[in-house]
Amino acid sequence: MKKKQLKIGIDARFFGPRDKGFGRYTQQLVKSLEKIDKQNSYFVFLRRERWDEYKPGSPNFKKVSADYKWYGIKEQILLPLKIRKYKLDLVHFTHFNVPIFYWGKFVVTIHDLTLRHFPTCRKNLKNLIFYPFKNLAYRIVFRHAIKSSENIIAISEHTKKDILKYYQVLEDKIQVIYEGVTGISPARSAKRSFGGRGKKPYLLYVGNDYPHKNLKRLKLAFKKLVENGLDFELVLITEFVSEKELDSLYKNASLFVFPSLSEGFGLPPLEAMARGLPIVSSNATCLPEILGNAAAYFNPLNIDDMAEKIQKTLSDDRVKKALIKKGFEQIKKYSWQKMAKETLGLYKKIIQNGREMI
Repeated sequence: MKKKQLKIGIDARFFGPRDKGFGRYTQQLVKSLEKIDKQNSYFVFLRRERWDEYKPGSPNFKKVSADYKWYGIKEQILLPLKIRKYKLDLVHFTHFNVPIFYWGKFVVTIHDLTLRHFPTCRKNLKNLIFYPFKNLAYRIVFRHAIKSSENIIAISEHTKKDILKYYQVLEDKIQVIYEGVTGISPARSAKRSFGGRGKKPYLLYVGNDYPHKNLKRLKLAFKKLVENGLDFELVLITEFVSEKELDSLYKNASLFVFPSLSEGFGLPPLEAMARGLPIVSSNATCLPEILGNAAAYFNPLNIDDMAEKIQKTLSDDRVKKALIKKGFEQIKKYSWQKMAKETLGLYKKIIQNGREMI
């Protein structure tokens, strides 16, 4: 007997390398599901500016225009109306911004609780006035996503524990599904922070420049190293560049440093591992869980400790070679295809359980 075709929606308004880790996750989820599921029908909701970035690679995947800005009123009201038109069995929201007026069956991916721990309010009068309202809206939307979802996907055990700490939710409702490593992290532009003509060897950081990324302390640690005779440059990649250039920057760096105070998964250091770089990382939040013994760790609040670990790794070839070897082993634990298989299994479980209850 032929199995019934399921109708699954994916909120892919975050899609592609321009949308940071959320975009990379969404892109790889959709592309990997295309490879493993030829039976069920998928509706991929996209904003206009991301429309051309996704080209369906399987006939059971269909693009749907959903040009509603993230965290806006249209997202809350019009997106639910658009989704309901397709009478879906399940919707996967790949970020916490689930419309509070959507009452259908859905699963949500929670990447981290960074906004709870590190508010991103810029210090100007307009933001100081409106931030309390934005923060309240964030908390309402986040709580709705947690409470109303059929299941929650957490991208690390750390994120799962954080959810359980702050929200009254059954532990069984949260499934940890790790991200993958293949491909390149969100493409960003490089700027040399401490002058130079690009001829010196360099340390590399890839990621945003939000306060919780801790770049201020990284710069201070690097300044201390230079004052002590380190003849390197520090390259910070915080804006958009081509994937080709990013790949070259990874491959030609001497060391990858990741000073973050808060992460949900930590994709950039894994991708640096995949390119044969030794990793020196913060020991905060999920990073020891994800990077294992393939990184040299420091206290991200301690500039001296950060500088010491960078110096030791750069100056000791045995340490570097050991970290590189361990890195190649560590990345074997992560696969986008494995992530897609586990996610598809969760879709089927949710839908099947719902039908059994009818």
